[in-house]
Amino acid sequence: MAELLSLEEAVARLVHDGDTVALEGFTHLIPVAAGQEIIRQRRRDLTLVRMTPDIVYDQLIGAGCASKLIFSWGGNPGVGSLHRFRDAVQHDWPVPLEIEEHSHAGMANRYVAGASGLPFAVLRGYTGTDLPAQTDTIKPITCPFTGEQLTAVPALNPDVTIVHAQRADRAGNVQMWGITGVQKEAVLAAKRSLVTVEEIVDELEPRPGAVILPGWVVTAVSEVPGGAKPSYAAGYYERDNSAYQAWDEVGRDREAFTKWLNNLTGVTA
Repeated sequence: MAELLSLEEAVARLVHDGDTVALEGFTHLIPVAAGQEIIRQRRRDLTLVRMTPDIVYDQLIGAGCASKLIFSWGGNPGVGSLHRFRDAVQHDWPVPLEIEEHSHAGMANRYVAGASGLPFAVLRGYTGTDLPAQTDTIKPITCPFTGEQLTAVPALNPDVTIVHAQRADRAGNVQMWGITGVQKEAVLAAKRSLVTVEEIVDELEPRPGAVILPGWVVTAVSEVPGGAKPSYAAGYYERDNSAYQAWDEVGRDREAFTKWLNNLTGVTA
């Protein structure tokens, strides 16, 4: 059964230097507070995984937490580039960043393979792209039944997956709804998992289309109201578009970013 822990204690227990860490969420329910707690605890040499890294990954990369990024798209949605991500790739600041790029379909299938206990996934993908020439973890495979040429990608099994959801009960059962992306698969694929939630309730009320993560597949749950901001949480708050726009100015300048980082971590200049 999942343990109910504070966010600080959960990150301290579950996220270690050198881990492969997935913080999943597609436009919605992005675990921003958890990502910033990883920064505060100064984790290093992480392999970060996410289908669509946005500003919280820009923050983690700029803070020097990451040595590698496995992803399928990266940007500040509706605004532009991730400047800390770009600086790390182009100029090794603050540390060099290795990248492993896939398609959305490839990443989703990798999580599904990991959640299914399979070593790899097979899909009709990457045709007509140059990604197979750039990424070692994309390989051609021949169907043994039809002879069709397909593509294989290895399973993703993060050391820890972190997601945000709307609710959990006191037994650690988690309920989420709205755009849920690959959160379920990412949790099931991981060795350990942390779910931050808007609230812990005595009983989960049924909702049409809701995803339930039973407490026995979740390592820890932390109550973190507003833990997805500036992304949105259906039924709780809307997306803060101004925060994404403001991040562009902070992220594009090393001095401005360092000031933001020092403020987050409580370091006085």
